[in-house]
Amino acid sequence: MPGNADHDRGGEDSHLFDHLLELRSRLLRALAGFALVLAGVLPFANRLYARLAQPLIDKLPEGAQLIAVEVASPFFAPLKLAVFVAMLVSMPWLLYQLWAFVAPGLYKREQRLAMPLLLSALVLFYAGCAFAFFVVLPSVFGFLTAVTPDGVAMMTDINAYLDFVLVIFLAFGISFELPVALVILVLLGWVTPAQLREARGYAIVGIFVLAAIITPPDVISQLMLAVPMILLYEAGIWAARMLSPNAVDARAGPDA
Repeated sequence: MPGNADHDRGGEDSHLFDHLLELRSRLLRALAGFALVLAGVLPFANRLYARLAQPLIDKLPEGAQLIAVEVASPFFAPLKLAVFVAMLVSMPWLLYQLWAFVAPGLYKREQRLAMPLLLSALVLFYAGCAFAFFVVLPSVFGFLTAVTPDGVAMMTDINAYLDFVLVIFLAFGISFELPVALVILVLLGWVTPAQLREARGYAIVGIFVLAAIITPPDVISQLMLAVPMILLYEAGIWAARMLSPNAVDARAGPDA
């Protein structure tokens, strides 16, 4: 009947409006948390930049230093770093708000699978950034300063240095998500652990190609990205093999 149709349409509109209100609330909470962290980080922006620059400063020849080519670089470079650090620090809160919005629409089995994957992705991203800072950057800068031609003074602009380091952080942080990506592919039923093992050779070649593309043009940084990714690929196969029976059960139905 027309009256029932209008009533159903009104209920759907009300349900959609509730979802939009919930989304708005979660976004505001996420932004408020990020702003709070940023406010706490900003007073230490210069100290954070000095700490970030230490891997390069330790490798520079005596008398060399970082320079600011642009007039506003001494202000904007630490500010950009503060925003990045605030994003890293507030990431658990931001992901929690995303989870709180999405979780009610998931089955209980999906929730039990999604939460460990989300936490693993967060930990692996942090691990990738830490690996880049403590292992990769000192090695890369040691190599670059060693191959600097005689008569060339290595004085890097602070903005260019920050952009370089942030790209390295993102490259390693995202690359360390490989096990999570493999597990998700298996849970979705797109591949099987056996197929991942059979494709190991192709994956290794692809990893080296990817490392050559997203890292600086030196062999050291490429190897330092490729080797951990190969190990993470193996870890992803192991994790996918452990979870693949659960994936089959989950696809059988919410009450299976």
